[in-house]
Amino acid sequence: MKRRDFVMAGAALGLAAGASAAPGQSAIEGHVPAREIRRLLKERPKAVGLAVPATPLGSPGMDGPDFGNRTQPYDVLLVLRDGGTPVYQSYFR
Repeated sequence: MKRRDFVMAGAALGLAAGASAAPGQSAIEGHVPAREIRRLLKERPKAVGLAVPATPLGSPGMDGPDFGNRTQPYDVLLVLRDGGTPVYQSYFR
């Protein structure tokens, strides 16, 4: 799947977050921690990629003193080819 297609599919699923990347054959949408991207590339699940909807406080680029060191619970979702989005990893829960 091309990045453009993933972004369009993500928007349709309500996953668009304004930041996207395409490492290897995967697609990343939103503020996904590098740890989960490395895990995805290592495990290679049968999926389109990962997504973090919106821009939760505490996610990469939305953390630290500039944001008052605040955090919000959020999930990294595994975006499956059939449109399913199971939780891949939770943060601050």
